[in-house]
Amino acid sequence: MGPTVPAHLAVSAPEGLSRRARRFVEVHGLCVPQQDIRVHRDVWLSHGIPAEEIDRAVAFQERWGGIALPPAPAYEGGPRVLEADFPEGPASDGWRFPAGDCRVSMAYGFMIGPGGEFGIDADCWTPLHAGTEGWVEALALAHHAGYWARTVTKIKGDAVDDLDLDGFETVPEVQGLTDTWWRGKDSLVAVYRGEAVGFSAPQCQEAHIYGGLDRWGLGCE
Repeated sequence: MGPTVPAHLAVSAPEGLSRRARRFVEVHGLCVPQQDIRVHRDVWLSHGIPAEEIDRAVAFQERWGGIALPPAPAYEGGPRVLEADFPEGPASDGWRFPAGDCRVSMAYGFMIGPGGEFGIDADCWTPLHAGTEGWVEALALAHHAGYWARTVTKIKGDAVDDLDLDGFETVPEVQGLTDTWWRGKDSLVAVYRGEAVGFSAPQCQEAHIYGGLDRWGLGCE
């Protein structure tokens, strides 16, 4: 048996995740103290932030705030802890608010977009997944695939465009936008294009190929 997680750090996975992602969150995640951003409402309103944008940030905080997950394979690991903060805008494509602080010094931050998208604010706003659920599903799938794969191959830059994904199907639960996951007969492919799009730098795109997977390893549910 593994070490027991203290009760005050245990995570109850939010509804709407796959069984694999729920287990990932509850086994590998921690729940740390979170700030109550509702106390900032009057100040934020005085700064011209619309009430509906504050409500979105509060809803995110109530659902995801304080959840700390293992690092992602890309984006220097992703947010250290999921945490909403001061909404930013208005922009031409709507308001956004932070999704949590970076683990290391980065040239961008993680944000929640006007439609609930999870993405990065690089040189331009770049949504990675259609929702935070998609980001968490992708984390869970990367952890699962990395454990069960017989081989893991990483490629970068122009080589990503040469990937032959004929016969592969997209993995819908990751809600891929700029980043996508693909399932083949015995392999999974994760394609990370967020930094390439966000900085107009195609050399930054990356793909991870998990090979030698059986049906369980493919994460078929």
